[in-house]
Amino acid sequence: MTESTAARDPRRSSKRTSGSDGGSAAATAAPETPAAPAKKAAARKTPAKKATANAKPPAKKAAAKKTAAKKTAPARKTAEAAAKPAKSAKAAPPGAVPPGDGSADALELVQLLTPEGERVEHPEYAVDPSPEELRGLYRDMVLTRRFDAEAVTLQRQGELGLWPSLLGQEAAQVGSGRATREDDYVFPTYREHGVAWCRGVDPTLLLGMFRGVNNGGWDPNSNNFHLYTIVIGSQTLHATGYAMGVAKDGADSAVVAYFGDGASSQGDVAEAFTFAAVYNAPVVFFCQNNQWAISEPTERQSRVPLYRRAAGYGFPGVRVDGNDVLAVLAVTRKALEHARSGQGPMLVEAYTYRMGAHTTSDDPTRYRRDDERAAWEAKDPILRLRTLLEREHLADEAFFAELDEESDALAKRVREAIRTMADPDPMAIFENIYADGHAVVDEERTQYAAYQASFADEAGAAAGKGY
Repeated sequence: MTESTAARDPRRSSKRTSGSDGGSAAATAAPETPAAPAKKAAARKTPAKKATANAKPPAKKAAAKKTAAKKTAPARKTAEAAAKPAKSAKAAPPGAVPPGDGSADALELVQLLTPEGERVEHPEYAVDPSPEELRGLYRDMVLTRRFDAEAVTLQRQGELGLWPSLLGQEAAQVGSGRATREDDYVFPTYREHGVAWCRGVDPTLLLGMFRGVNNGGWDPNSNNFHLYTIVIGSQTLHATGYAMGVAKDGADSAVVAYFGDGASSQGDVAEAFTFAAVYNAPVVFFCQNNQWAISEPTERQSRVPLYRRAAGYGFPGVRVDGNDVLAVLAVTRKALEHARSGQGPMLVEAYTYRMGAHTTSDDPTRYRRDDERAAWEAKDPILRLRTLLEREHLADEAFFAELDEESDALAKRVREAIRTMADPDPMAIFENIYADGHAVVDEERTQYAAYQASFADEAGAAAGKGY
């Protein structure tokens, strides 16, 4: 089954992989007990030597001690061997979560909906959506996934230069996107297609930059959703500065800055954390930890879970099951209220998984295992919500059939939109650079116009010669 087929029907993908586990024994081995320092070992040996030299025990007693030592030696060696891990097992850094094993539950993971589609309670976070709201969350995730799958296909057909897929991260994006208010402001990276959907951005507008016909394609102020940011981590600084302005204006809105686990290693993110904490900025840092920064696993980026980094800057952090749309909704709502109420920033780490490639130019089979992806497919965010809807009879077959038709209509609209996008005027690149113009830009514009005209001259000459 191809990726696009799995994307359209999460049930097919889940049936194939249900019950699998991508854990790694080598990655989860306990750290080896360090050997005693050489000086202390030498100190223990010295008194023993002196005692032997000054007073030798009688021959019978010495023989008895020697015999006892021989008897206890095998038992001691056996106990030491059992306590010592195998040499082939590489110890994980303290507090680190091995890549892709899904063992985040032991690290204060907020979860309200299990992978089996069962509701559970959490002492600090709760949400009680109506049946209509649950169906709405499911619809958002399904349509977002279908749009994303269509974009991947269009790139393979040469209609897009590149596409960063969100496959597997629908709950993290839809749950957090639906938690925002209309007056909140969102600063995305380049993969937040689900958040854009929740903010009311037409999905076809997301394609222009990846087709190369514009630098964004939508007005950020019409939906309070900033343009995509390709530079890793820089949008966290933009979000922090905007949030500082919001606080100075006395508004009660909040700002959300999205970034990935790889961006958490960038200096821009560290600076954003510092300024947000010092100025008590109303910003929620939303990290989608999808386990891989292209080919680099999270365990090689941080010795502690990412949400714990917030404590070092003086504000709270929380880790949520990023494949649980209900938990993400509840946690993000509370984080936004924390920011709006003047309590300052908060970090949310959505523990999720990128099922597809980093972008369409990436080959994830070169750096991660098939069983790892299979384990996470069993935790599919769309499948678990559908299971809940069906178990509690909150949606019938007519609802799912109607949604399938809506998905097909969306895919068709996306295909038509991408193939009818007009190429921009080549001279438009020189617009909106300086407010009052610039002599150097004027000169470059003239040179480029002459360069473009040369193609028309060559085409006309070729036509005149009958070519």
